[in-house]
Amino acid sequence: MFRVPLYFLALLALAFGIAWLVDRPGEIMLTWEGYRIETSVLVAAGVVLALITTLMILWSLLRYVFWLPPAISVANRARRREKGYAALSRGIIAVGTGDARLASKAAAEVQRHLPGEPLALLLKAEAAQLEGDFQAVEVAFKEMTRRNDMRLLGFRGLHAQAHRQGNIDAAHQYASAAHGIAALPWTASAVLEKHVAAKDWEAALRALDTSGNLIGRTTRDRQRAVLTTAIALDKELTEPDEALRLIRSAIKRVPDLVPAVALTARLLSRQGRVRRGAKVIEAAWPLAPHPDLAKVYLDLSPGESNVDRLAKARTLAKLAPRDPESRIALASAAIAACDYETARETMLPLIQGNERPTARICLIMAELEEAEHGETGFTRDWLARATRAPRDATWVAGSVMSDQWLPAVPGTGKLDAFVWQRPHEHLSADAEAEEAIFRPVSIPVPEPPILIEKPRIAIAATEPQVEPPTAAAASQDIAIEGARAEAEALPEVENEPGASIAVASMSSSVPGTQQPPKPQGLSRFLK
Repeated sequence: MFRVPLYFLALLALAFGIAWLVDRPGEIMLTWEGYRIETSVLVAAGVVLALITTLMILWSLLRYVFWLPPAISVANRARRREKGYAALSRGIIAVGTGDARLASKAAAEVQRHLPGEPLALLLKAEAAQLEGDFQAVEVAFKEMTRRNDMRLLGFRGLHAQAHRQGNIDAAHQYASAAHGIAALPWTASAVLEKHVAAKDWEAALRALDTSGNLIGRTTRDRQRAVLTTAIALDKELTEPDEALRLIRSAIKRVPDLVPAVALTARLLSRQGRVRRGAKVIEAAWPLAPHPDLAKVYLDLSPGESNVDRLAKARTLAKLAPRDPESRIALASAAIAACDYETARETMLPLIQGNERPTARICLIMAELEEAEHGETGFTRDWLARATRAPRDATWVAGSVMSDQWLPAVPGTGKLDAFVWQRPHEHLSADAEAEEAIFRPVSIPVPEPPILIEKPRIAIAATEPQVEPPTAAAASQDIAIEGARAEAEALPEVENEPGASIAVASMSSSVPGTQQPPKPQGLSRFLK
Protein backbone atom coordinates (compact mmCIF):
# COMPACT_ATOMS: atom_id res chain seq x y z
CA MET A 1 0.00 0.00 0.00
CA PHE A 2 3.06 2.30 0.30
CA ARG A 3 4.27 1.71 -3.28
CA VAL A 4 1.67 3.97 -4.97
CA PRO A 5 2.46 7.07 -2.85
CA LEU A 6 6.19 6.51 -3.33
CA TYR A 7 5.68 6.18 -7.08
CA PHE A 8 3.83 9.51 -7.23
CA LEU A 9 6.48 11.18 -5.08
CA ALA A 10 9.18 9.96 -7.47
CA LEU A 11 7.27 11.36 -10.46
CA LEU A 12 6.84 14.69 -8.72
CA ALA A 13 10.53 14.87 -7.91
CA LEU A 14 11.45 14.06 -11.53
CA ALA A 15 9.04 16.67 -12.90
CA PHE A 16 10.32 19.22 -10.42
CA GLY A 17 13.91 18.54 -11.45
CA ILE A 18 13.17 18.84 -15.16
CA ALA A 19 11.27 22.08 -14.60
CA TRP A 20 14.13 23.43 -12.52
CA LEU A 21 16.61 22.68 -15.33
CA VAL A 22 14.34 24.26 -17.96
CA ASP A 23 14.00 27.45 -15.93
CA ARG A 24 17.75 27.64 -15.49
CA PRO A 25 19.32 26.89 -18.88
CA GLY A 26 23.06 26.85 -18.82
CA GLU A 27 25.83 26.25 -21.29
CA ILE A 28 28.40 23.51 -21.38
CA MET A 29 31.48 23.89 -23.58
CA LEU A 30 33.76 20.95 -24.34
CA THR A 31 37.11 21.30 -26.14
CA TRP A 32 38.86 18.07 -27.14
CA GLU A 33 41.39 17.44 -29.98
CA GLY A 34 40.67 20.73 -31.68
CA TYR A 35 36.95 20.24 -31.45
CA ARG A 36 34.74 22.57 -29.52
CA ILE A 37 31.31 21.47 -28.44
CA GLU A 38 28.82 23.83 -26.86
CA THR A 39 25.38 22.74 -25.61
CA SER A 40 22.94 23.31 -22.85
CA VAL A 41 22.93 21.50 -19.54
CA LEU A 42 19.65 19.74 -20.29
CA VAL A 43 20.91 18.32 -23.59
CA ALA A 44 24.15 17.21 -22.01
CA ALA A 45 22.25 15.35 -19.30
CA GLY A 46 20.14 13.63 -21.96
CA VAL A 47 23.24 12.58 -23.88
CA VAL A 48 24.81 11.14 -20.75
CA LEU A 49 21.66 9.18 -19.94
CA ALA A 50 21.44 7.81 -23.47
CA LEU A 51 25.09 6.75 -23.35
CA ILE A 52 24.58 4.93 -20.04
CA THR A 53 21.53 3.15 -21.38
CA THR A 54 23.42 2.03 -24.49
CA LEU A 55 26.27 0.64 -22.44
CA MET A 56 23.86 -1.30 -20.24
CA ILE A 57 22.16 -2.86 -23.25
CA LEU A 58 25.49 -3.86 -24.78
CA TRP A 59 26.60 -5.44 -21.50
CA SER A 60 23.40 -7.45 -21.21
CA LEU A 61 23.81 -8.75 -24.76
CA LEU A 62 27.39 -9.82 -24.13
CA ARG A 63 26.46 -11.52 -20.85
CA TYR A 64 23.62 -13.40 -22.49
CA VAL A 65 25.92 -14.65 -25.25
CA PHE A 66 28.59 -15.90 -22.90
CA TRP A 67 26.23 -17.29 -20.23
CA LEU A 68 23.78 -19.04 -22.54
CA PRO A 69 25.46 -22.52 -22.65
CA PRO A 70 25.83 -22.79 -18.85
CA ALA A 71 22.26 -21.61 -18.43
CA ILE A 72 21.05 -24.26 -20.83
CA SER A 73 23.06 -26.92 -18.94
CA VAL A 74 21.63 -25.80 -15.61
CA ALA A 75 18.13 -25.91 -17.00
CA ASN A 76 18.68 -29.42 -18.32
CA ARG A 77 20.04 -30.62 -14.97
CA ALA A 78 17.11 -29.10 -13.16
CA ARG A 79 14.70 -30.79 -15.53
CA ARG A 80 16.42 -34.17 -15.08
CA ARG A 81 16.49 -33.73 -11.32
CA GLU A 82 12.79 -32.92 -11.32
CA LYS A 83 12.05 -36.03 -13.38
CA GLY A 84 14.30 -38.15 -11.16
CA TYR A 85 12.64 -37.07 -7.92
CA ALA A 86 9.23 -37.61 -9.46
CA ALA A 87 10.29 -41.15 -10.43
CA LEU A 88 11.74 -41.63 -6.93
CA SER A 89 8.41 -40.69 -5.38
CA ARG A 90 6.58 -43.12 -7.66
CA GLY A 91 9.06 -45.86 -6.81
CA ILE A 92 8.75 -45.41 -3.04
CA ILE A 93 4.97 -45.48 -3.33
CA ALA A 94 5.19 -48.61 -5.49
CA VAL A 95 7.42 -50.30 -2.89
CA GLY A 96 4.93 -49.42 -0.19
CA THR A 97 2.05 -50.85 -2.20
CA GLY A 98 4.00 -53.96 -3.26
CA ASP A 99 4.02 -53.22 -7.01
CA ALA A 100 7.32 -54.82 -8.01
CA ARG A 101 7.03 -54.00 -11.73
CA LEU A 102 6.39 -50.29 -11.19
CA ALA A 103 9.07 -50.12 -8.50
CA SER A 104 11.68 -51.65 -10.83
CA LYS A 105 10.72 -49.29 -13.65
CA ALA A 106 10.93 -46.29 -11.34
CA ALA A 107 14.29 -47.48 -9.97
CA ALA A 108 15.74 -47.68 -13.50
CA GLU A 109 14.43 -44.18 -14.29
CA VAL A 110 15.91 -42.79 -11.09
CA GLN A 111 19.27 -44.37 -11.90
CA ARG A 112 19.17 -42.68 -15.31
CA HIS A 113 18.22 -39.21 -14.08
CA LEU A 114 19.89 -39.25 -10.63
CA PRO A 115 22.92 -41.56 -10.87
CA GLY A 116 24.54 -40.23 -7.68
CA GLU A 117 21.45 -39.98 -5.52
CA PRO A 118 21.69 -42.14 -2.33
CA LEU A 119 17.98 -42.89 -2.35
CA ALA A 120 18.33 -44.32 -5.85
CA LEU A 121 20.40 -47.24 -4.50
CA LEU A 122 17.92 -47.81 -1.71
CA LEU A 123 15.01 -47.88 -4.17
CA LYS A 124 16.98 -50.29 -6.36
CA ALA A 125 17.54 -52.65 -3.42
CA GLU A 126 13.90 -52.51 -2.31
CA ALA A 127 12.63 -53.14 -5.84
CA ALA A 128 14.97 -56.12 -6.25
CA GLN A 129 13.76 -57.48 -2.94
CA LEU A 130 10.14 -57.24 -4.08
CA GLU A 131 11.04 -59.17 -7.22
CA GLY A 132 12.86 -61.83 -5.20
CA ASP A 133 16.23 -61.10 -6.81
CA PHE A 134 18.34 -61.51 -3.69
CA GLN A 135 21.59 -61.34 -5.62
CA ALA A 136 20.68 -57.87 -6.90
CA VAL A 137 19.73 -56.88 -3.37
CA GLU A 138 23.13 -57.91 -2.07
CA VAL A 139 24.89 -56.07 -4.93
CA ALA A 140 22.96 -52.86 -4.17
CA PHE A 141 23.75 -52.95 -0.45
CA LYS A 142 27.41 -53.73 -1.10
CA GLU A 143 27.55 -50.72 -3.39
CA MET A 144 26.19 -48.65 -0.50
CA THR A 145 29.02 -49.83 1.76
CA ARG A 146 31.54 -48.26 -0.68
CA ARG A 147 30.03 -44.81 -0.10
CA ASN A 148 30.89 -42.92 3.06
CA ASP A 149 27.41 -41.47 3.42
CA MET A 150 25.69 -44.87 3.06
CA ARG A 151 28.03 -47.38 4.72
CA LEU A 152 25.85 -47.92 7.79
CA LEU A 153 22.76 -48.32 5.63
CA GLY A 154 24.56 -50.85 3.46
CA PHE A 155 25.69 -52.95 6.43
CA ARG A 156 22.20 -52.78 7.91
CA GLY A 157 20.71 -54.07 4.67
CA LEU A 158 23.30 -56.83 4.35
CA HIS A 159 22.67 -57.82 7.97
CA ALA A 160 18.93 -58.08 7.40
CA GLN A 161 19.42 -59.97 4.12
CA ALA A 162 21.75 -62.48 5.76
CA HIS A 163 19.18 -63.06 8.49
CA ARG A 164 16.48 -63.74 5.89
CA GLN A 165 18.72 -66.29 4.20
CA GLY A 166 19.58 -67.94 7.53
CA ASN A 167 23.28 -67.04 7.33
CA ILE A 168 23.73 -66.09 11.00
CA ASP A 169 27.54 -65.88 10.84
CA ALA A 170 27.49 -63.41 7.96
CA ALA A 171 24.81 -61.37 9.73
CA HIS A 172 26.99 -61.12 12.83
CA GLN A 173 29.98 -60.05 10.73
CA TYR A 174 28.04 -57.23 9.07
CA ALA A 175 26.68 -56.11 12.43
CA SER A 176 30.17 -56.07 13.95
CA ALA A 177 31.47 -53.98 11.03
CA ALA A 178 28.61 -51.50 11.48
CA HIS A 179 29.19 -51.42 15.25
CA GLY A 180 32.80 -50.42 14.57
CA ILE A 181 31.63 -47.41 12.53
CA ALA A 182 28.93 -46.22 14.94
CA ALA A 183 27.38 -47.83 18.00
CA LEU A 184 23.63 -48.08 17.39
CA PRO A 185 20.89 -50.02 19.19
CA TRP A 186 20.58 -52.62 16.44
CA THR A 187 24.36 -53.10 16.21
CA ALA A 188 24.64 -53.51 19.99
CA SER A 189 21.82 -56.08 19.98
CA ALA A 190 23.39 -57.95 17.06
CA VAL A 191 26.81 -58.10 18.73
CA LEU A 192 25.11 -59.34 21.91
CA GLU A 193 23.28 -62.05 19.94
CA LYS A 194 26.59 -63.12 18.40
CA HIS A 195 28.12 -63.90 21.79
CA VAL A 196 24.89 -65.45 23.06
CA ALA A 197 24.67 -67.77 20.04
CA ALA A 198 28.21 -68.95 20.85
CA LYS A 199 27.15 -69.44 24.52
CA ASP A 200 29.91 -67.06 25.57
CA TRP A 201 27.88 -65.61 28.44
CA GLU A 202 30.70 -63.56 29.95
CA ALA A 203 31.54 -61.89 26.61
CA ALA A 204 27.84 -61.20 26.10
CA LEU A 205 27.66 -59.63 29.57
CA ARG A 206 30.65 -57.38 28.74
CA ALA A 207 29.03 -56.35 25.45
CA LEU A 208 25.82 -55.55 27.33
CA ASP A 209 27.70 -53.44 29.88
CA THR A 210 29.45 -51.45 27.12
CA SER A 211 26.22 -50.80 25.23
CA GLY A 212 25.45 -47.82 27.49
CA ASN A 213 22.06 -46.28 26.84
CA LEU A 214 21.63 -47.96 23.46
CA ILE A 215 19.35 -50.56 25.10
CA GLY A 216 16.49 -49.56 27.37
CA ARG A 217 17.13 -49.74 31.09
CA THR A 218 14.38 -52.28 31.81
CA THR A 219 15.46 -54.54 28.95
CA ARG A 220 19.13 -54.17 29.91
CA ASP A 221 18.49 -55.15 33.55
CA ARG A 222 16.43 -58.15 32.45
CA GLN A 223 19.09 -59.32 30.00
CA ARG A 224 21.85 -58.80 32.56
CA ALA A 225 19.92 -60.95 35.05
CA VAL A 226 19.45 -63.69 32.42
CA LEU A 227 23.15 -63.69 31.49
CA THR A 228 24.17 -63.72 35.15
CA THR A 229 21.87 -66.69 35.74
CA ALA A 230 23.42 -68.54 32.79
CA ILE A 231 26.92 -67.95 34.18
CA ALA A 232 25.82 -69.08 37.65
CA LEU A 233 24.30 -72.27 36.23
CA ASP A 234 27.64 -73.12 34.63
CA LYS A 235 29.43 -72.52 37.93
CA GLU A 236 26.87 -74.28 40.13
CA LEU A 237 29.02 -77.38 40.70
CA THR A 238 32.53 -75.99 40.21
CA GLU A 239 32.30 -72.60 41.99
CA PRO A 240 29.18 -72.60 44.17
CA ASP A 241 30.15 -69.50 46.19
CA GLU A 242 30.70 -67.42 43.07
CA ALA A 243 27.50 -68.81 41.56
CA LEU A 244 25.56 -67.80 44.69
CA ARG A 245 26.97 -64.27 44.53
CA LEU A 246 26.03 -63.91 40.86
CA ILE A 247 22.57 -65.38 41.25
CA ARG A 248 21.74 -63.06 44.16
CA SER A 249 22.52 -60.05 41.99
CA ALA A 250 20.23 -61.47 39.30
CA ILE A 251 17.35 -61.86 41.78
CA LYS A 252 17.77 -58.26 42.91
CA ARG A 253 17.22 -57.08 39.35
CA VAL A 254 14.44 -59.57 38.44
CA PRO A 255 12.78 -61.07 41.55
CA ASP A 256 10.45 -63.33 39.52
CA LEU A 257 13.13 -65.04 37.42
CA VAL A 258 12.25 -68.68 38.13
CA PRO A 259 15.59 -70.39 37.30
CA ALA A 260 17.48 -67.83 39.38
CA VAL A 261 15.23 -68.37 42.40
CA ALA A 262 15.44 -72.16 42.09
CA LEU A 263 19.23 -72.08 41.79
CA THR A 264 19.54 -69.78 44.82
CA ALA A 265 17.44 -72.14 46.93
CA ARG A 266 19.48 -75.17 45.84
CA LEU A 267 22.80 -73.50 46.62
CA LEU A 268 21.61 -72.31 50.03
CA SER A 269 20.30 -75.78 50.82
CA ARG A 270 23.66 -77.36 50.00
CA GLN A 271 25.32 -74.90 52.39
CA GLY A 272 22.94 -75.97 55.15
CA ARG A 273 20.86 -72.79 55.10
CA VAL A 274 17.58 -74.53 54.37
CA ARG A 275 15.37 -71.96 56.01
CA ARG A 276 17.00 -69.16 54.04
CA GLY A 277 16.43 -71.05 50.80
CA ALA A 278 12.79 -71.63 51.72
CA LYS A 279 12.30 -67.91 52.35
CA VAL A 280 13.69 -67.12 48.90
CA ILE A 281 11.10 -69.38 47.26
CA GLU A 282 8.31 -68.13 49.51
CA ALA A 283 9.10 -64.56 48.45
CA ALA A 284 9.06 -65.44 44.74
CA TRP A 285 6.05 -67.79 44.77
CA PRO A 286 3.32 -65.08 44.74
CA LEU A 287 5.11 -63.42 41.80
CA ALA A 288 5.76 -66.53 39.69
CA PRO A 289 4.20 -69.83 40.85
CA HIS A 290 6.10 -72.56 39.01
CA PRO A 291 6.38 -76.35 39.39
CA ASP A 292 10.19 -76.12 39.49
CA LEU A 293 9.98 -73.84 42.52
CA ALA A 294 7.52 -76.19 44.21
CA LYS A 295 9.79 -79.19 43.60
CA VAL A 296 12.86 -77.42 44.97
CA TYR A 297 10.87 -76.12 47.95
CA LEU A 298 9.64 -79.58 48.92
CA ASP A 299 13.07 -81.18 48.35
CA LEU A 300 15.10 -78.70 50.41
CA SER A 301 15.31 -81.26 53.26
CA PRO A 302 15.68 -84.73 51.68
CA GLY A 303 15.09 -86.58 54.97
CA GLU A 304 11.64 -85.17 55.65
CA SER A 305 8.60 -87.43 55.80
CA ASN A 306 5.63 -87.14 53.50
CA VAL A 307 3.62 -85.54 56.33
CA ASP A 308 6.24 -82.82 56.70
CA ARG A 309 6.27 -82.26 52.95
CA LEU A 310 2.48 -81.90 53.04
CA ALA A 311 2.80 -79.24 55.73
CA LYS A 312 5.31 -77.35 53.59
CA ALA A 313 2.99 -77.65 50.58
CA ARG A 314 0.19 -76.12 52.66
CA THR A 315 2.46 -73.21 53.54
CA LEU A 316 3.32 -72.69 49.89
CA ALA A 317 -0.33 -72.89 48.82
CA LYS A 318 -1.33 -70.16 51.28
CA LEU A 319 0.95 -67.70 49.47
CA ALA A 320 -1.01 -68.03 46.19
CA PRO A 321 -4.20 -69.93 47.06
CA ARG A 322 -5.98 -69.32 43.76
CA ASP A 323 -3.15 -70.33 41.47
CA PRO A 324 -3.42 -73.82 39.89
CA GLU A 325 0.23 -74.55 40.64
CA SER A 326 -0.45 -74.16 44.36
CA ARG A 327 -3.31 -76.65 44.18
CA ILE A 328 -1.32 -79.13 42.10
CA ALA A 329 1.65 -79.01 44.49
CA LEU A 330 -0.64 -79.46 47.52
CA ALA A 331 -2.56 -82.34 45.89
CA SER A 332 0.65 -84.18 44.93
CA ALA A 333 2.00 -83.85 48.46
CA ALA A 334 -1.33 -85.01 49.90
CA ILE A 335 -1.34 -88.13 47.71
CA ALA A 336 2.18 -88.97 48.84
CA ALA A 337 1.06 -88.54 52.46
CA CYS A 338 -2.07 -90.72 51.85
CA ASP A 339 -4.34 -87.76 52.66
CA TYR A 340 -6.72 -88.51 49.80
CA GLU A 341 -9.55 -86.33 51.07
CA THR A 342 -7.33 -83.24 51.03
CA ALA A 343 -6.11 -84.16 47.55
CA ARG A 344 -9.67 -84.45 46.23
CA GLU A 345 -10.84 -81.23 47.83
CA THR A 346 -7.79 -79.43 46.45
CA MET A 347 -8.24 -80.73 42.90
CA LEU A 348 -12.00 -80.15 42.84
CA PRO A 349 -11.86 -76.50 41.57
CA LEU A 350 -9.47 -77.51 38.79
CA ILE A 351 -11.84 -80.26 37.63
CA GLN A 352 -15.04 -78.24 37.89
CA GLY A 353 -13.59 -75.08 36.29
CA ASN A 354 -14.55 -73.68 32.93
CA GLU A 355 -11.29 -74.80 31.33
CA ARG A 356 -10.57 -78.39 30.36
CA PRO A 357 -8.19 -80.23 32.73
CA THR A 358 -4.67 -80.37 31.39
CA ALA A 359 -2.65 -83.54 30.95
CA ARG A 360 -0.83 -83.06 34.26
CA ILE A 361 -4.12 -82.64 36.14
CA CYS A 362 -5.46 -85.82 34.54
CA LEU A 363 -2.32 -87.73 35.53
CA ILE A 364 -2.60 -86.52 39.12
CA MET A 365 -6.23 -87.65 39.21
CA ALA A 366 -5.21 -91.05 37.84
CA GLU A 367 -2.53 -91.29 40.51
CA LEU A 368 -5.07 -90.37 43.17
CA GLU A 369 -7.57 -93.01 41.98
CA GLU A 370 -4.90 -95.70 41.80
CA ALA A 371 -3.43 -94.83 45.21
CA GLU A 372 -6.80 -94.83 46.97
CA HIS A 373 -8.81 -97.46 45.11
CA GLY A 374 -6.32 -99.42 43.05
CA GLU A 375 -6.38 -99.85 39.29
CA THR A 376 -10.02 -99.24 38.41
CA GLY A 377 -11.96 -97.95 35.46
CA PHE A 378 -11.64 -94.42 36.78
CA THR A 379 -7.85 -94.69 36.75
CA ARG A 380 -7.80 -95.91 33.17
CA ASP A 381 -10.27 -93.22 32.14
CA TRP A 382 -8.12 -90.46 33.61
CA LEU A 383 -5.09 -91.90 31.82
CA ALA A 384 -7.05 -91.93 28.56
CA ARG A 385 -8.10 -88.33 29.12
CA ALA A 386 -4.47 -87.34 29.68
CA THR A 387 -3.61 -88.46 26.14
CA ARG A 388 -6.08 -86.01 24.58
CA ALA A 389 -6.09 -83.27 27.23
CA PRO A 390 -4.69 -79.80 26.57
CA ARG A 391 -0.97 -79.53 27.01
CA ASP A 392 0.45 -78.04 30.18
CA ALA A 393 2.51 -74.89 30.34
CA THR A 394 6.11 -75.17 29.20
CA TRP A 395 8.96 -72.89 28.14
CA VAL A 396 7.97 -71.50 24.74
CA ALA A 397 9.98 -69.24 22.40
CA GLY A 398 8.03 -68.79 19.20
CA SER A 399 7.86 -72.24 17.64
CA VAL A 400 10.48 -73.72 19.98
CA MET A 401 9.39 -75.51 23.17
CA SER A 402 11.64 -76.76 25.94
CA ASP A 403 11.03 -78.62 29.20
CA GLN A 404 13.90 -76.72 30.82
CA TRP A 405 14.60 -73.01 30.87
CA LEU A 406 17.28 -71.84 28.45
CA PRO A 407 18.94 -68.39 28.41
CA ALA A 408 18.59 -68.09 24.64
CA VAL A 409 17.05 -69.83 21.66
CA PRO A 410 19.51 -72.40 20.29
CA GLY A 411 20.96 -71.40 16.94
CA THR A 412 19.50 -67.90 16.66
CA GLY A 413 21.05 -66.38 19.78
CA LYS A 414 17.90 -64.53 20.79
CA LEU A 415 18.33 -63.75 24.46
CA ASP A 416 15.56 -64.13 27.07
CA ALA A 417 13.07 -65.47 24.55
CA PHE A 418 11.57 -68.37 26.52
CA VAL A 419 8.30 -67.64 28.31
CA TRP A 420 6.42 -70.00 30.62
CA GLN A 421 3.03 -70.47 28.98
CA ARG A 422 0.70 -73.07 27.55
CA PRO A 423 1.19 -73.88 23.85
CA HIS A 424 -1.60 -72.78 21.54
CA GLU A 425 -4.25 -75.44 21.02
CA HIS A 426 -5.78 -75.93 17.57
CA LEU A 427 -9.22 -77.44 18.09
CA SER A 428 -11.45 -78.61 15.28
CA ALA A 429 -14.79 -76.95 14.66
CA ASP A 430 -16.77 -79.92 16.02
CA ALA A 431 -14.60 -80.36 19.12
CA GLU A 432 -16.56 -80.47 22.34
CA ALA A 433 -15.35 -80.05 25.87
CA GLU A 434 -15.30 -83.25 27.87
CA GLU A 435 -17.09 -83.52 31.16
CA ALA A 436 -15.06 -84.12 34.26
CA ILE A 437 -15.13 -87.39 36.14
CA PHE A 438 -14.74 -87.01 39.86
CA ARG A 439 -15.48 -89.29 42.77
CA PRO A 440 -17.56 -87.88 45.60
CA VAL A 441 -15.67 -86.99 48.73
CA SER A 442 -17.10 -89.19 51.47
CA ILE A 443 -17.51 -88.06 55.06
CA PRO A 444 -14.41 -89.21 56.96
CA VAL A 445 -14.67 -91.34 60.06
CA PRO A 446 -12.09 -90.67 62.77
CA GLU A 447 -9.45 -93.36 62.90
CA PRO A 448 -5.89 -93.62 64.18
CA PRO A 449 -3.33 -92.18 61.73
CA ILE A 450 -1.27 -94.69 59.78
CA LEU A 451 1.86 -94.20 57.72
CA ILE A 452 1.00 -96.47 54.79
CA GLU A 453 -2.52 -97.09 53.58
CA LYS A 454 -3.62 -99.86 51.30
CA PRO A 455 -6.25 -99.28 48.64
CA ARG A 456 -9.76 -99.50 50.03
CA ILE A 457 -12.14 -101.81 48.16
CA ALA A 458 -15.91 -101.42 48.40
CA ILE A 459 -18.24 -103.65 46.45
CA ALA A 460 -21.86 -102.58 46.11
CA ALA A 461 -24.05 -105.67 45.81
CA THR A 462 -26.81 -105.60 43.26
CA GLU A 463 -30.18 -107.21 43.47
CA PRO A 464 -30.77 -110.33 41.36
CA GLN A 465 -32.00 -109.70 37.84
CA VAL A 466 -35.41 -110.85 36.75
CA GLU A 467 -34.14 -111.93 33.35
CA PRO A 468 -32.12 -115.15 33.04
CA PRO A 469 -28.40 -114.55 33.50
CA THR A 470 -26.25 -114.29 30.42
CA ALA A 471 -22.60 -115.25 29.96
CA ALA A 472 -21.44 -111.68 30.63
CA ALA A 473 -23.56 -111.51 33.80
CA ALA A 474 -22.20 -114.84 34.98
CA SER A 475 -18.61 -113.68 34.50
CA GLN A 476 -19.45 -110.46 36.35
CA ASP A 477 -20.87 -112.47 39.29
CA ILE A 478 -17.70 -114.55 39.41
CA ALA A 479 -15.58 -111.37 39.47
CA ILE A 480 -17.72 -109.92 42.28
CA GLU A 481 -17.47 -113.11 44.37
CA GLY A 482 -13.69 -113.10 43.89
CA ALA A 483 -13.44 -109.48 44.97
CA ARG A 484 -15.59 -110.24 48.02
CA ALA A 485 -13.33 -113.09 49.01
CA GLU A 486 -10.27 -110.87 48.62
CA ALA A 487 -11.90 -108.14 50.70
CA GLU A 488 -12.72 -110.64 53.48
CA ALA A 489 -9.11 -111.79 53.48
CA LEU A 490 -7.96 -108.24 54.35
CA PRO A 491 -9.52 -107.41 57.72
CA GLU A 492 -7.32 -104.36 58.25
CA VAL A 493 -8.87 -102.54 55.31
CA GLU A 494 -12.54 -103.01 56.10
CA ASN A 495 -14.82 -100.41 54.65
CA GLU A 496 -15.88 -97.56 56.86
CA PRO A 497 -19.51 -96.48 57.05
CA GLY A 498 -20.30 -93.85 54.47
CA ALA A 499 -17.10 -94.47 52.48
CA SER A 500 -18.69 -96.26 49.55
CA ILE A 501 -17.40 -95.67 46.05
CA ALA A 502 -19.75 -94.04 43.58
CA VAL A 503 -19.82 -95.95 40.29
CA ALA A 504 -21.75 -94.68 37.31
CA SER A 505 -22.82 -97.00 34.52
CA MET A 506 -22.51 -96.48 30.78
CA SER A 507 -26.03 -97.72 30.15
CA SER A 508 -29.29 -96.87 31.87
CA SER A 509 -29.70 -98.03 35.49
CA VAL A 510 -31.27 -101.42 36.15
CA PRO A 511 -34.63 -101.28 37.90
CA GLY A 512 -34.33 -101.90 41.56
CA THR A 513 -30.59 -101.10 41.70
CA GLN A 514 -29.66 -98.36 44.15
CA GLN A 515 -27.38 -95.72 42.54
CA PRO A 516 -24.89 -93.90 44.79
CA PRO A 517 -25.41 -90.14 45.22
CA LYS A 518 -23.49 -87.84 42.86
CA PRO A 519 -21.94 -84.54 43.97
CA GLN A 520 -23.59 -81.34 42.75
CA GLY A 521 -22.06 -79.97 39.56
CA LEU A 522 -20.22 -83.17 38.56
CA SER A 523 -21.05 -85.29 35.54
CA ARG A 524 -21.52 -88.99 35.26
CA PHE A 525 -18.99 -91.41 33.96
CA LEU A 526 -19.55 -91.34 30.18
CA LYS A 527 -17.37 -94.02 28.76
